[in-house]
Amino acid sequence: MAYQILVVDDEKLIVKGIKFSLEQDGMEVTAAYDGEEALQNIKEKNFDLVVLDVMLPKMDGLEVCQQTREFSQVPIIMVTAKGEDMDKIMGLEYGADDYITKPFNILELKARIKAILRRSVKKAPTETQEKKVLKARDLELSFDSRRVFISGKEVNLTAKEFDLLELLMENPGKVYSREKLLDTVWGYDYPGDVRTVDVHVRRLREKIEVNPSEPKYIFTKWGVGYYFN
Repeated sequence: MAYQILVVDDEKLIVKGIKFSLEQDGMEVTAAYDGEEALQNIKEKNFDLVVLDVMLPKMDGLEVCQQTREFSQVPIIMVTAKGEDMDKIMGLEYGADDYITKPFNILELKARIKAILRRSVKKAPTETQEKKVLKARDLELSFDSRRVFISGKEVNLTAKEFDLLELLMENPGKVYSREKLLDTVWGYDYPGDVRTVDVHVRRLREKIEVNPSEPKYIFTKWGVGYYFN
């Protein structure tokens, strides 16, 4: 089955170019040109990934991303014409999996899309599969359902947040450098930088820690990286 991609931008020429390039790689692309149309598409269809521009009419991309996270963990790449780091980080804080800044090379965008798809698209578990669960105090992670619970209450994680937590929980006490986490979770050919890891760790702590500034699960080894306690 071809990957289903939603591309959202109010500049129709940009959408046309991305659509053509992705379709050349065998993906099926749906286009949307404003925030409300994008959100409606996400609610109605089962996409594998969304490319979402920040500056949109009717509803901006950050709002679309935030509302999407209330009902879906579909991977989202934010696209922004602004170059400030704060805008990039804000995109991730709203629940995006990655960001890219305009003007961008279409090959870089495709590399990011493919890296996320490789890590995010999982085979649905069969009913006969034994459910593999990791537990650490109040934290519980289910491999098959890709769900996480704190004290029995489900915590909504993005695909990358889950992959990151899964890796750290499977290897307690092992310190991973930011570069190693980027290579392992995002893929060795992922063109992003290590700040992506820092943002995801911070966001993960905000979701699973009682006090993110004094974590009891994910610790920082200063000057080295992160590890699970």
